[in-house]
Amino acid sequence: DHVPSRHRFSRIYSDKSPITPVRMDVGCAIIPPKGQTMATTEEKRTERAPRLTTLCYLEKDGRYLVLHRTKKEHDENGGKWIGVGGKFEYGESPEECARREVKEETGLTMQAPRFRGLVTFVSDEWGVEYMHLFTCTAFSGDLTECDEGDLVWLPKAELPGKKMWAGDRLFLRALDERTDFFTLKLRYEGERLVEAKFGA
Repeated sequence: DHVPSRHRFSRIYSDKSPITPVRMDVGCAIIPPKGQTMATTEEKRTERAPRLTTLCYLEKDGRYLVLHRTKKEHDENGGKWIGVGGKFEYGESPEECARREVKEETGLTMQAPRFRGLVTFVSDEWGVEYMHLFTCTAFSGDLTECDEGDLVWLPKAELPGKKMWAGDRLFLRALDERTDFFTLKLRYEGERLVEAKFGA
């Protein structure tokens, strides 16, 4: 006898079946794993999504403008010295994100940011981040206070001695020694750097 597909599907996957139906037949909805809702399933998917960020080092007279992160709570960069940057907003290009973040955090407007590298961070605590690395020597405006920390013009030679992620010292050295675009993968367990690999 003819049975509509959605009824046949119900017979095959009875309440006693260990398999959760996930087919997209007419009249059949996706059922999340036992003990989870569609909301929690979506939250887990979002947590796994990599972050897209920018980081920029403004340069002047042999110094970098760096941010000593001391003001933000629950900050993965808390207490560390880093460049200026942040997360992409929807639809932004890397250059647009870098310009906006620098303007928001420093009050300065970059005229010609230079895209220097792409750094992949993999952390067992903070997930995955693709960081677009910039330097800039041409900018205008007056330096303002930042609500995430203290902005300091620091001699380049002094920066590696400051508290920072171990992998930051590797890409800072690359910024100083290389002129080509580079890629770098950094993998952390907690704050311990367990893998560092430049691309070919």
